[in-house]
Amino acid sequence: MFFRSSANHSELSDSGESQSEDMTPEGSEGAGNGDADTKYLMTNPSASLTDIRPSRFALPPASLTFRDLTFAREVKDDRGQRHMETVLQPCSGHFAPSELAALMGPSGCGKTTLLDMLALKKTAKYSGEVWLNGRPRRKKLFRRVAAYVGQEDMMPAHWKVREAIKFNATLKQNMARTHRNEDDWVETLLETFGLTAVKDSYIGGEMVRGISGGQRRRVTLARGIASHASLLFCDEPTSGLSATDAEKCIKALRAISKRLCVTCIVVIHQPRTEVAEMFDTLTLLTSEPGRMIYSGPMSTAQAYWKERGFPVPLNVNPVDWFMDTVTPGTRTDVSGALVQAFEKYQRPFVDALLEEQLSTEGLSVKDMILSCYEGSAPTSSRQPRLGEYALPFCGQFCALLKRKLRLMVRNPMALGLPVAVPVVQGIIVGYMFSGTGHKTFLRQIMFAFCMLTMLCLAGTMGLIVLITERNLMKHESSEKLYSEMAWAIATQIVDVPLALVGALLNVVIMVAFAELELGIFIAILKWSLLLFFVYDSLFAFIGAVAADTRQAQVLASPAVSIFMLFNGFIVTKDDAPDPLKFIFYISPNAYAMEGIVRAMAKEDRFKDDLNTQLVVSHFGYDSESTSRGVIILVTLIILLRIGQLLGLKYLNHIQR
Repeated sequence: MFFRSSANHSELSDSGESQSEDMTPEGSEGAGNGDADTKYLMTNPSASLTDIRPSRFALPPASLTFRDLTFAREVKDDRGQRHMETVLQPCSGHFAPSELAALMGPSGCGKTTLLDMLALKKTAKYSGEVWLNGRPRRKKLFRRVAAYVGQEDMMPAHWKVREAIKFNATLKQNMARTHRNEDDWVETLLETFGLTAVKDSYIGGEMVRGISGGQRRRVTLARGIASHASLLFCDEPTSGLSATDAEKCIKALRAISKRLCVTCIVVIHQPRTEVAEMFDTLTLLTSEPGRMIYSGPMSTAQAYWKERGFPVPLNVNPVDWFMDTVTPGTRTDVSGALVQAFEKYQRPFVDALLEEQLSTEGLSVKDMILSCYEGSAPTSSRQPRLGEYALPFCGQFCALLKRKLRLMVRNPMALGLPVAVPVVQGIIVGYMFSGTGHKTFLRQIMFAFCMLTMLCLAGTMGLIVLITERNLMKHESSEKLYSEMAWAIATQIVDVPLALVGALLNVVIMVAFAELELGIFIAILKWSLLLFFVYDSLFAFIGAVAADTRQAQVLASPAVSIFMLFNGFIVTKDDAPDPLKFIFYISPNAYAMEGIVRAMAKEDRFKDDLNTQLVVSHFGYDSESTSRGVIILVTLIILLRIGQLLGLKYLNHIQR
């Protein structure tokens, strides 16, 4: 991390002198020059943001060059015919290291599309080329040096503000920087974005009282900055914020970009003058379709508009005027003339700049990662990691498990329902079958069928929660905070034992009411456990592959219904049509029913009864397939879990 406690802030001064961040007085000489430290620049409202010198803890520099980025989408016309509609015409440009760049334009101009293409977030097909430090951009390691702050504020409702920011700081940390205090960096971000007063408050949601929408937006931005990326892409980070809070956020971005050498590319809507002046460069687009209007320094934009014959009127925010002149359909629209002016006056300079930047190669992503380890002691915990993730699997798993446990403990519903509902069901249904152990053999079979049916249906309750948590995982894993497998294992370690406790209590309560013999109870317990793990794996698989909760229900209902029907009790093997008999060989309910019924038939008062043996034979439970059933059910569990991991990794990615 970048900071220590205030007692050790002297090590953060670039001047080599003993200097404390927190002691820099407002309006002092150091507040406006390169010696001002990062925390002071980010958190002091009066600090000057000109002539900021990079910190000795600055990240490796990253420039971004792009040529002819174009995007078109398929649409249907009024006659239902498909054709391609151009959203963004070829765009080219260059963002220098430690540059704070504004990407602006009217709605529908493709500015978010351009940002997504630059950030390697665009999932739809597009054309064009992007270079990082003069080298072709590579997908594998790009997320190690880049962070993306989207428009969505996706966070668990019972998460606390400080925990959310620290989560990103931990999972994206450089192992070479672990000697610096991570908590101090988090506290700085909390102070920067005005979140100190709510740092121990819940994020909140529809059913949980928490922080405001504007504060939630600031938490999302702080999480992106906490990732320590040389490239930071922000999609409308100030939306929903007051003018004052928006200025504070952009001020923090500028301090970080200059002090820590972070290239920040920000999509922003018509900022006020004080905010616009903080940006180094402006890339302005018009719409219908998206085309470049201006690409250059923010400080010379007014002069450019004046040279083109469209000077900014007196007492008008220049940015408002820029937007008015490039928005088609407005009274002051001159976008056509400005597009022609760009092609004539700016395009040659942009092309020349691209050729100049691409003539030399800077650090590769691998070199950028390795450079962070220079000067570090070669310990086992600080070996360079050149994979997709900054932390090893164990580190990811521990962070996810800690978060999962905290969220579970704070949510009484999530903690209580998986246990309370099966217990209540067990009491009600068990009471209905009171004393079944002393009744007829057929009555005991009906008891077994009802008990197994409840075990099958119990898992459907968690599908909605599973899909919601998976969507959050997809959002975070797209930033390469952690792997899908680490999330799956951490989730199962918490959820499965909790659901298992509920299932076991359900079975024990029902068997106690039924007053069955010990031998039957052991058989029921064994097959119930197998059945629980099969259906838990099935629902986990469905939750991984289904697009949404509705599709998950559509997939789960037929599977459960078919297995419940083909159990030998409702539909026997002899009654089933020949093309469907194979279902008995993969139905977990069929094997569980057979194992339990055969255990009941061995009870002293039934084992020599002819009618009992005829019933067993009628239902097809005399095939001695117990061992085969165990093998098949264990195989099903393994296959479904593998399918779950594959589904989590390759399906339902965030579409942009």
